[in-house]
This record gives sequence, structure tokens and C-alpha cells, in this order.
Amino acid sequence: MSTYILMKILESAPSRYDLGIRLLTLGRLGKAYDRLTSLVKKGDRVLDLGSGTGALALRAAQKGAKVKGIDINPRMLETAQARVKAANLAQNIEFVEMGVVELDKEEAESFEVVMSGLCFSELTEDELRFTLKELRRILKPGGLLLIADEARPRTILKSLIISPLRMFLRIFVFILTQTTTRALKNLPEQVRTAGFDIVSSKLNRSETFLELVARKPGGREK
Repeated sequence: MSTYILMKILESAPSRYDLGIRLLTLGRLGKAYDRLTSLVKKGDRVLDLGSGTGALALRAAQKGAKVKGIDINPRMLETAQARVKAANLAQNIEFVEMGVVELDKEEAESFEVVMSGLCFSELTEDELRFTLKELRRILKPGGLLLIADEARPRTILKSLIISPLRMFLRIFVFILTQTTTRALKNLPEQVRTAGFDIVSSKLNRSETFLELVARKPGGREK
């Protein structure tokens, strides 16, 4: 089942969001977040796209990074802020209500790391291209782009097996939210086309979930 669906269903009840995500992904998302944020270093300035309840932001802040988390849902950010306060990490995290279309307001080469968990699959193709372009601009040379998100199977057989379920989920999500799920196709290639070097790209067995690490060329390796 799509993690995107749970996000849409639970965005009106952020207090249940994290539990729902853990149940739906059988713990996969949390483990992916742990692996990705293991690359964050103390003192890094980090941008977290689509922060939600702050799962990625908290992990990065606990490593000593200075995190700016953005999301368009104020209720989710309220929950994230409460979690930050409870963890005594308010000095390390700033949450801002904004979307990716406002990334052009960020200063060039101002972040060492950009993170995205289950955010890119909510974007249109045009928004994704714009976002990748802006992320390359605002990352410092050698900066990292860390992504965990839904993916579309590469093989015809796996696509055929999963397609009926995805069709049902698209209808279900549209009824609930007036939008639909859009698993990412060839995201590594899109990231590469945007001017990043791919460090690692990992799909789960069903090829429906992707962990991606990319780097902006130049500078020192992290």
C-alpha cells in the first residue's frame, strides 16, 4: 500500500501520522531515515523538504546539524514543533510554513544537505524539475541530496503485478483527497539530469521504495 495514501488520510490527524507510517511501511521508512541521516555531520546546515511531523529533521538535529524544515501543512508543523520542544532541540531546528515553489527565495549555496522524505512523490513533473534545479542552486559544492520516496517498478512483470493495486489506490486517494498518488519513475535519472552525481540508489525488493543519495559536484566529499 502507498505511503502517500496514509499521509493524505492522516494529515488531518498529525498525532497518529507517525504510527500509521510505521505500520504501513513495516518500519521500512524509519530505517531508511536512519541510514540517510547517518550521512549528516555536526554543524551541517540542512534543509528538510516536506517535514511533516519532523521525523527527518529530528534525526539530523540530534547529530548536531542546524535544520530548516519546510511544509505547507501548519497542523503537521505544530506537531513537529511540539516534538522538537520535547526533545530539547529547539535551538537546532526552525520550521517554516512554505512549499517547494518558494525555494527560489533561499540563498545560493547555503546548505550542506537537503533531505526529502515522501515529498517528491507529491510533486507534479514541473514542480519536480523546478525543485531539483533549485536544490542544486542552494546546495554548496559537494553538498548532499538525500531522498526516501515511493518508486515505480522498473520491470514489466513487477509493474503488472502491482498495477491493479495502484489503480485501486489512485481511485481511493482521489475520493478522499481529490488528488492521486504518483510513484516516481526514473528519479535517479531525473536527479542526474538536474546536475547531480548519484552516490547510491537503493530499491526495495518490490521496487516500490527508493533510497537515493546524490551529490552536487565540486567541493570536498563529506
